[in-house]
Amino acid sequence: MTTGLLIAAPASGSGKTTVTLGILRALTRHGVPVRGAKSGPDYIDPRFHEAATGRSCVNLDAWAMTPDRLTSLASGNGLLIVEGAMGLFDGAPPEGKGACADLARLFDIPVLLVVDASRMAGSVAPLVAGFAHHDPRVKIAGVILNKTGSPRHAEMLARALAPLNIPLIGSLPRNTALSHPDRHLGLVQAGERPDLDAFLDAAAEAVEGALDLDLIQNLATPLPVTDHTPRVPPPAQSLAVAQDAAFAFTYPHLLADWRAQGAEIRLFSPLANETPPPADLVYLPGGYPELHAGRIAANHQFLQGLREAAARRQVYGECGGYMVLGDGLIDKDGVRHKMAGLLRLETSFAARKLHLGYRHAQAVNGPFPGRWAAHEFHYATTLKAEGTPLFAASDAEGTDLGPQGLISGSVAGSFLHLIDAIPS
Repeated sequence: MTTGLLIAAPASGSGKTTVTLGILRALTRHGVPVRGAKSGPDYIDPRFHEAATGRSCVNLDAWAMTPDRLTSLASGNGLLIVEGAMGLFDGAPPEGKGACADLARLFDIPVLLVVDASRMAGSVAPLVAGFAHHDPRVKIAGVILNKTGSPRHAEMLARALAPLNIPLIGSLPRNTALSHPDRHLGLVQAGERPDLDAFLDAAAEAVEGALDLDLIQNLATPLPVTDHTPRVPPPAQSLAVAQDAAFAFTYPHLLADWRAQGAEIRLFSPLANETPPPADLVYLPGGYPELHAGRIAANHQFLQGLREAAARRQVYGECGGYMVLGDGLIDKDGVRHKMAGLLRLETSFAARKLHLGYRHAQAVNGPFPGRWAAHEFHYATTLKAEGTPLFAASDAEGTDLGPQGLISGSVAGSFLHLIDAIPS
């Protein structure tokens, strides 16, 4: 049986990722079978969850996934701690679908509300009361005060909260040593932090000294089970998947779907100048190729292997992988780097522009047919995109975004990150 709870916050920046990681690591150190999950489209935080627990972490996306898919992904043994995204009730327009509160309703699990209390005292009570009474289907079962300034400050906050009769899990004092370095798409990736284990242990020690871990476990409630496991068909029976610091953005649930249906997945590293291994399809996922553009351009063995692969099998690029399939990529300093030249595409980071949001995508052609729930999150500007579009797309509100991506022969790609197939 799986029990679960959701860690959420009134807003982004409240510290819920650090709190979640500290709890996951602390419970793991105490021998509790615990794993993490992340609400929404996030490639980075789940890898921290996995490092904290040594167990796989899934994305639970209430906008892009069906209830059966969500319930199937959440199933397992032990305690599942879901880390929310943004604020508890923040979802996609127009009606807020995809908020982590949707997961609390679907799974009927309690919410621990992480409050950044660094700039408040008595006002914490009406804030928490508002969240507790906003939706009776979303139960605020406990409060974690974060970034308190002193023991006296924590006491003031606790007194203000006492009349609400909502359990106070504990108060974490402000600790700059537990801050995360970040970059334009979020936190620096877990695999890039040489101090990762030390950081996770420090977070665990902070949690062990401040929070009631027994109460956290006791508040968790059973998760629903399902007999139906939705699966996305593999785009090919063998796939060569790029995986390194420049190409790290793959969804584990899709890879697991494909493996479960007999597809063979072979990993390789473009940054190590490796050629794609033999496979029916070469898949370049998203990541940070703009940070490694010079190195990628100099890795002639990889690029030539990619070109040779395109002559006899399918090649697909997603977001960062899509840019590498193009003619050139201009980095933030305005330097152009020659890429694979398989698509008539030029992209630039010299003048960054944010592209962010959920997308409905209908494949015009290519290895991922049908309708898809997807998302877009990048800062690249497209200077040139010539050829046949790959997708027709609209945003979460149904606004037509026009054609997306390119396909040329056996090579295809787009900026869209595919999350899940939409049932027909």
